[in-house]
Amino acid sequence: MVLEYLIGPLKAEAHPKYMLFYGFLYSVLGVFLAYLIFKDYSSLVMVTLTTMAAIPLIYNIIRVEEKKDLTDMSEKNLLKEHSKALTVFMYYFIGATLGFAACYAILPQEMSSFLFRIQIETVSQINGNVTGKVYDSFGAFSSILSNNFQVLVLCILFSFLYGIGSIFILTWNASVVGFAIGNTIRSGVFQIEKQLNLVAGTEYARAVSYGLLKYSIHGVPEILAYFVAGLAGSIISTAAIRHDFGTKRYVNIIMDSSVLILISLIIIVAAAWLEVYVTPVFF
Repeated sequence: MVLEYLIGPLKAEAHPKYMLFYGFLYSVLGVFLAYLIFKDYSSLVMVTLTTMAAIPLIYNIIRVEEKKDLTDMSEKNLLKEHSKALTVFMYYFIGATLGFAACYAILPQEMSSFLFRIQIETVSQINGNVTGKVYDSFGAFSSILSNNFQVLVLCILFSFLYGIGSIFILTWNASVVGFAIGNTIRSGVFQIEKQLNLVAGTEYARAVSYGLLKYSIHGVPEILAYFVAGLAGSIISTAAIRHDFGTKRYVNIIMDSSVLILISLIIIVAAAWLEVYVTPVFF
């Protein structure tokens, strides 16, 4: 397909910031194609189409990372190498999130509400489960950590069973976060839409910045944890396909993947702490 040849794994790892554009492009195309072709199911189809566009690149990057595990590099150097792939994944996620957010914030209210109706329901359920001064509640921290841990396990499981299955889960999360950011921006812009002077321009910029920062403090490390876990599961899956079971190389792969999973667990705990005790202080 055409999108598959826009950027390769080596170029992506050398210039990961390009994925901001491609993630944005994939998501915007996914939104409009889903609305035009599968309108009644667009909330989920746009996530599927966005994921499909990213699959060739992500799959090839996973293969490159698995081959690195078969070398004699130390664990420290392996983690450094894996960080290149993780940087690509993060830029993809940020780009896709910005694409979804832009679509929700810019499109007419009726159209965007229809497109993101399942995402809206998801955010409403989350907000319904976390009310009041959550930064004072250890129970809220436990609840959020438990939910994030479940997503982490799903990322590992989907990656192991489907190779890069975690990309669908993460793209879905990008659509949910994108809606949340877009809704925050739309709400802020609504307050100053009648202003047409320089102050209005400043307020527009402030509304956009507020929408982005509100979900960045805890969102970035949380998604990073999911990508780290997904990478671990994908590496094991690729090794299994290559029939490396029982070999010394497979032992190295398991050790490397175990370290990645441990790192993801540490990050997910930190992200939950930030979400409960830090983000509410500022927002």
